[in-house]
Amino acid sequence: MSWLKKTIPQNWRLYLNIFESYQDVPEIHQFRNLYSANLDREVRVDVYLPSIYYDQPSDQFPVLWFNDGQDMDAARMLDTMTALFQENRVQEFILIAIHAGDRIQEYGTAGRPDYRRRGSLAGAYTRFIVEELVPFMRKRYRMAHDAGQNTFAGFSLGGLSAFDIAWANPELFRQAGVFSGSFWWRYEPVDPADPDSHRIMHEIVAKSQKRDNMRFWFQCGTLDELEDRNNNGIIDSIDDTVDLIALLKKLGYREGRDIYYLEVKDGEHNHDTWARVMPQFLMWAFPR
Repeated sequence: MSWLKKTIPQNWRLYLNIFESYQDVPEIHQFRNLYSANLDREVRVDVYLPSIYYDQPSDQFPVLWFNDGQDMDAARMLDTMTALFQENRVQEFILIAIHAGDRIQEYGTAGRPDYRRRGSLAGAYTRFIVEELVPFMRKRYRMAHDAGQNTFAGFSLGGLSAFDIAWANPELFRQAGVFSGSFWWRYEPVDPADPDSHRIMHEIVAKSQKRDNMRFWFQCGTLDELEDRNNNGIIDSIDDTVDLIALLKKLGYREGRDIYYLEVKDGEHNHDTWARVMPQFLMWAFPR
């Protein structure tokens, strides 16, 4: 575009700058009725393509797979992606925003529902992602197949689901992003004598082998909640996340290299907090 700037009058350059900014806005493709045999329902998925997608027809782009795709507007995702692309702060990537169905049943841990039978369809949801959605999208878009360039992320219960899916499928996803993750998910009610027992994701990780070359990004807000079941002065959201990080460290992952933890002072369990930290997450996931 620089050659064009030299050929137009000065008073038109403002409009040219507006045009250039518009060109940096990701293009959104909407798949409203993708039928899933595993879930036995139609799923809506939105695909955000960087503006350079059509300019570089030979390139494959890294991918961010995101639960609760219906919340991307609330999390100001389009504005954040546009700004980071314009400022050249991140590598251009494709966003796959998967709208939730029955999130209480479809999110969770695939191997085991919680003690109230919530998450009973988490296994079917995982199979939908692995067996149906990933192959479908890879046939239609130039996506990187390298697991190291594929990140799965989510908010709250969607964050627990994202971590569980990535942990169980390292051949597809080598990075996980969790915003205020529901790592309290447990297979028995809280036992006052041992309030931190029976947490499903913690037991899964504790009994696992290390997955090579995986990276993890965790965020909690100090006002995520008020509950403190073990009365140690730390809210459960932070306790559960920090405890999971400790288990990952026991497997050999290193904080700072493999694990990034962001604790937001006065951060709440809502889209406003998650939107404020989204640039940090995207720069971690897709660094220049």
